[in-house]
Formats: sequence, structure tokens, C-alpha cells
Amino acid sequence: MNSFLWVIVTTLFLLAAWFAWQYYDLKRRMNDYSSLIRNQPNNLPTDLKGFENLSNAIASLQTTFNLQLSTSDSKNVRLSTVLEQLTDGVIIADANGLIQFANPAAQKLFEIPNALGHSVTEVVRNHQLVDAWRLCQQTSEMQSESVELPARHQFLQLIAIPDAHASGSLLLVQDLTRVRKLENVRRDFISNVSHELRTPLASLKALTETLQDGALADPDAGPRFLGRISTEVDALTQMAQELLDLSRIESGQVELILAPLAPKSLITSAADRMKMQAERAGLKLSIKCEDALQNVRADKSRLEQVLVNLIHNAVKFTKPGGDIVLEAGTALFGKSGSGGVRFAVRDTGVGIPAESLSRIFERFYRMDKSRTGSGTGLGLSISKHIVEAHGGKIWAESRVGLGSVFYFEIPVVMT
Repeated sequence: MNSFLWVIVTTLFLLAAWFAWQYYDLKRRMNDYSSLIRNQPNNLPTDLKGFENLSNAIASLQTTFNLQLSTSDSKNVRLSTVLEQLTDGVIIADANGLIQFANPAAQKLFEIPNALGHSVTEVVRNHQLVDAWRLCQQTSEMQSESVELPARHQFLQLIAIPDAHASGSLLLVQDLTRVRKLENVRRDFISNVSHELRTPLASLKALTETLQDGALADPDAGPRFLGRISTEVDALTQMAQELLDLSRIESGQVELILAPLAPKSLITSAADRMKMQAERAGLKLSIKCEDALQNVRADKSRLEQVLVNLIHNAVKFTKPGGDIVLEAGTALFGKSGSGGVRFAVRDTGVGIPAESLSRIFERFYRMDKSRTGSGTGLGLSISKHIVEAHGGKIWAESRVGLGSVFYFEIPVVMT
């Protein structure tokens, strides 16, 4: 009996020792595997003895996690690229108003090199925009505000959107300067057209009423009034045609017929067309052209129209006895310094005030009273678009009382 108990005790002891060894071996391998997970997460074995199912499950989880991480990284890179390329400013601020993210456009709009860590108030620096952001924080509702920054000649619009998850806010900043400028151009254009039409239409109405009241039967007044009506109708027709030409040129609907053109033949042809008008105004019209100028690639009729417009202005604003000179000479064209031809129309007229030089190519722009006269005010604007359609540029230089010079440059034919 004692021998039997001894056998049982010995057996139980051996079993306990075996289980203890198995436990400590399992714990050691678990510790080793945990160490591998911490130190070599990308190279985990999947065939550990006794841990096949566990190691396979962990490896599967790791593969899934890596795939999700890769997808997330790809989306983040794509989003970051979009935000960096946006022309609109994007700012993310936390609940305390500290900026956590600002794309390059936002930093450029607010002229701050590094907005991170700064407050919205420090970066925006405009009380109206700051008030809109604060109202968004207080009400948890989207707010929008537009302001003009006179010092920087900018119109900015800020849209503040509450972040319900982080209690912060997303600020979208848009530069509306160009949009406002286009709106002003459109408004000025409508106003100018209305003004230009009002005078001839009022004149036509007055002349017509006068004729209806009996002037038509007057052998002296009747023909004179009919002649004035014809003049006003011609002016309206010219205005309508020039508006149509300007619209077509600006929209790119005018097809230029480009061909090699000798500069001397161009200025000679324009001078011949305007010679009689200059002589009637008591002016001397001459040409001056450098020898051996290269040909330009141009539409002859369109460039001749430019020269005729410039000569017509010179005739209109130069007193009898003055001079008008058409010139053509060599010019370095563009940033690359390639060849070009510079054309010029030089007069000894009344000149242009300095404050008007930058605006004379605008539609219907009127200078001071000393420069008033007939015309639609569209000729210079049309000329500007024609020259630019040729890849050239046009400008003017002037001194009041000493005359003006209108220049434009056209690239030469490359051989």
C-alpha cells in the first residue's frame, strides 16, 4: 500500500514538474514573441511551434493594418498636395484659436511665413474677419465675411466653419480682388456705354423734334439739321462697329492672317491713308525708318489699323503747324532679348497728364478737358488688343505741352 502511494505521489510530482516546465517554456516563448513584435514588427515569423494559429492571426492583422496605413498615407499625401496647390487659403485652428495647419496660400494671403502655433488674431489681423471667426466659435454655425484691405489693394472673403469633433474651426480664405476688379470693369463699361449713347440719342431726338415742328420746310435749317442727324447716325454706327470689333478681338474670334511684313511698307501705307487728314488739320506728317529692318510676322490690315488709330489721335490733339512722325526701328523684344521692331507715332500735341498714361488704353477713358474731342474712346483699346494678339506690347510716353509718343513692338520673323 505504501509502495502504491509512493508511486502516485511520484507520478503527481513528475506531472507537476512537467506542467511547470511547459508553463515556463510557454512563458519564455511568449516573452520572446512579444519582444519580436516590439523590435521587429515587420518580420514576424508565422511558424512558431505551438503558436501557429496565434502567429498567423497576428500576421494577418499586421498585413491588414499595413494596408490600411498605406491607404491612409496615400490619402494624406493626396490631400496635402491638394491643399498646397490650392489658391484659396485653408487654416485649421483648435478650440483655443491656435493655428494647427495653414497651407501656403493662406500664409501668402496674410503675409506670414509660418503661421503654425500663432493665434488666429495674430495671423488674420483684421477685426471684421476675427469677429466672424469668434462668432463661429460661439454659435457653432458657419460664418462668412468680406473685407477690403486698402493698404494691400485686396478684397478677401473668410468663411469660418465649426469643427464639431475637435471644437476648433476651419477657415477658408478667398482672394476676390480679381473678381471685384472684373465687376468694376463691367460696371464702368455699362456706365460708359450709356453715357456715350446718351449724347447722340438726345441730339437726334432734339433735331427730329425740331424738324417735326416745322424746321423741315425751312430751306436753310432743314438741310442743316438733316446733315447733323446724318453725322450723329454715323457716330453711332462707328461706335457699334468698334464695340463689335473690340468684343470679337477680346474673345479671340478675330483670326489674324499672319505673313512676313516689311516695317517700312507698313508705316508708308498708314501715312498715305492719313496724309490728307493731317494736311487739312495744318500738320506735317512724315516717316522715319531704319535701314535693313527685318520683317515682322503680322496681319497687315490689323497693324495698319493700329497705326491709323494712333495717327488719328495725334491729329486730333495736335495744334495746326505741329508735326507727326511715324518711326520704325530695331528693338530687343521680351525677356530673352530676341529681335523685334519698335513702331512709334510721335506728335507735338498738348500731351497727356501723368495720371492718365496708365489708363488711356481703357475703354471710353476720357482725359482732362484739354484732350476732349470727337471719337468713341475705343480706338486705343482696340489697338492694345491687336498688338497683344500679335505677341507684342504697346505703351505711351508724354509730357504735357510737349507732345506724346505711342510705341508698340512686334517680334520679327525668325529665320
